[in-house]
Amino acid sequence: MKLSVSARSLEKKRETKRIRRDGKIPAVLYSGGKEGSAIAVDANQFQAHLRQLKKGHLPTSKFALVDENGKTREAIIKDIQYHPTTYSVVHLDFEELHSDARVNVKVPIECTGVADCPGIKLGGVLRQVIRYLKINCFPKDIPSSFQVDISSLGIKESMRLKDIKIAESIRPLVDLNEVAVAIVKR
Repeated sequence: MKLSVSARSLEKKRETKRIRRDGKIPAVLYSGGKEGSAIAVDANQFQAHLRQLKKGHLPTSKFALVDENGKTREAIIKDIQYHPTTYSVVHLDFEELHSDARVNVKVPIECTGVADCPGIKLGGVLRQVIRYLKINCFPKDIPSSFQVDISSLGIKESMRLKDIKIAESIRPLVDLNEVAVAIVKR
């Protein structure tokens, strides 16, 4: 997903207000332990990309940030701030991706096989205890999501994080013995 960005100054509060009035979102791009560089992202472009994303997939979405000079940098969103009443985006934090540096990412966990699950057919309810799995990997190995097949679970049965198929190049940053999903009684 391409986003056009422009450099901005970090001088005054009125400067960020002017940027928002001009239809841009103030942001910071962090890269390799250096101090972040202040940028502004086109708000309409960003909102259009947000509408296209599947729910919960923002942390694993890669953005191509193109500046005024045509230089492209790949980044992921590390933090997003919303206005408390209008819920419009007021600030973004990006982390630049380098092919030789590992990155920490929250990957969504999706349940498949819900329609075939015998526990749900007998009146049970799917309870997803953990919705994201925090991992450490290289940028090329970032999965869009992890799939958990629950088509064999009965009532009072569960699946743990260790039951998820995780590639060798990915290091989970949580205890894999935790329960990810369970079928419970109503």
